[in-house]
Amino acid sequence: MPTIKTIYKGDLRTVATHLQSGEQIITDAPTDNCGKGEFFSPTDMAAAALGSCMLTIIGIAANNHKFSIDNTELEITKIMGTEPRRIVEIVLEFSFPKNNYSDKEKKIIQQCTVNCPVGKSLHPDLKQTIKLNFNT
Repeated sequence: MPTIKTIYKGDLRTVATHLQSGEQIITDAPTDNCGKGEFFSPTDMAAAALGSCMLTIIGIAANNHKFSIDNTELEITKIMGTEPRRIVEIVLEFSFPKNNYSDKEKKIIQQCTVNCPVGKSLHPDLKQTIKLNFNT
């Protein structure tokens, strides 16, 4: 059974519908690649998916180990390369809320970032730079 249905709307725009929930995501080509840049680009979505996956996996582990990551913020920088045009690096900088995380909790968080399913699905040539800022 399909998970997503995507329709090309013209002008380098797509609308993807999550079939279970009906929620939609619109993408545009970026301005540096013939697009309007009015919505996330497909490569932006790839970077966002990686960050969301890491936060979700950390959240699951935090729940299981009885600590909170609520209000954690993540800034994602996507770096594009040429020949071929592709994502060459995604920098993920986590800022965890003011909380005294134990060494064990920090280790759990670090392990989650390198074991999320999206990260494991990306090509190994795509550099994933992870910065963990605690007590920010």
